[in-house]
Amino acid sequence: MAQQNRKWQTRQDGLEKVFQASEAVPKPGAGEVLVRIKAVSLNYRDTEGERRLDGISPDDARRLMHCVVAMGLYGHHKTIDATSNQPLVLCSDMCAEVVALGSNVLSWKAGDRVMGTFCQDHLTGQIQAQQMGSGLGLPLDGVLQDYRVVPEHGLVKVPDYLTDEEASCLPVAAVTAWMSVNGLRPLGQAGGKGEVVLLQGTGGVSVSGLQIAKASGATTIVTSSSDEKLSRVKELGADHVINYRTTPDWHDKVMELTGGNGADIIFEVGGARTLRKSFKCASFGAVINSIGYVTGKQDDPNDDLTNINVLALTRTVTLKGIINGPKDRFEELCDFYAKHQVRPVVDRVFDFDQAKEALQYLFSGSHFGKVVIRVGA
Repeated sequence: MAQQNRKWQTRQDGLEKVFQASEAVPKPGAGEVLVRIKAVSLNYRDTEGERRLDGISPDDARRLMHCVVAMGLYGHHKTIDATSNQPLVLCSDMCAEVVALGSNVLSWKAGDRVMGTFCQDHLTGQIQAQQMGSGLGLPLDGVLQDYRVVPEHGLVKVPDYLTDEEASCLPVAAVTAWMSVNGLRPLGQAGGKGEVVLLQGTGGVSVSGLQIAKASGATTIVTSSSDEKLSRVKELGADHVINYRTTPDWHDKVMELTGGNGADIIFEVGGARTLRKSFKCASFGAVINSIGYVTGKQDDPNDDLTNINVLALTRTVTLKGIINGPKDRFEELCDFYAKHQVRPVVDRVFDFDQAKEALQYLFSGSHFGKVVIRVGA
């Protein structure tokens, strides 16, 4: 085992100021596990921002926005202090190997391949305010480092068939997608068969959602401004695709494709410029999952400002905010992935010393699926 622990940190003052440091390898205490991190995948949360960008498409906004955590802009969760300028280790998603155990650890042994849960203390049910404080990559140090001590309960077993790079993609993107499809269903009663799932964009959550929906037997519709990316989702099994740049009233196209019924489950990642269109193409009793806000957090005063209450009542729609999911639903996802042999889509893998380049690549918006950093061999 190495004597030094390399890590990439931010003071939440800009992506260009992310820096590498090192310190002694930590030691696990009672009920804790030391893991050697093998691979880390990147998320919107790590690198992108929340500025309101008028007059441009969601894809262009995604390319121009940056640094929610690195810029100290993660302030919409009031239980998290995003104003500190103390060094913070970046990133939330890891695949790792157990290398040492503290006392009283019963669940793991050296050599086990594991993934970390996003909010370490969120084990089951609806997340609570105090559990938000256990989030990796803010407010807790993240996983873009060689070694990390984690509580015994904050780990999930890696499905054996997945590579380290593939497994690192599951904790945030795949679990968020799983909860978007199944979060309102009881544990152990996953659904999707016969439903229509609408997925906005081709980022990690939406591509994971496409894979889950197709394996579940759902009909899928994907929107993007890139015909090239739409061709790729067709290869992954998407039933219908819509270029929202050439079809700005894409909600009408969704209604046409569904025979006027609308989509039953909607991955709402756009925010200000897409939410009302999502309501307009939702089925009766649909669930709109509020996942992101790449087009901004403030409505354009020139847009249709019909009250959300009215929009929800029009088709008895549920608008559900999604903040990842608990450990037991993560384990449920892993069982589903293993049963259907689902493999996350890894766009590109960078070496540890290329972390800045990897973050910039994600920032560029040219990725399809997940961007991964290989930490250890």
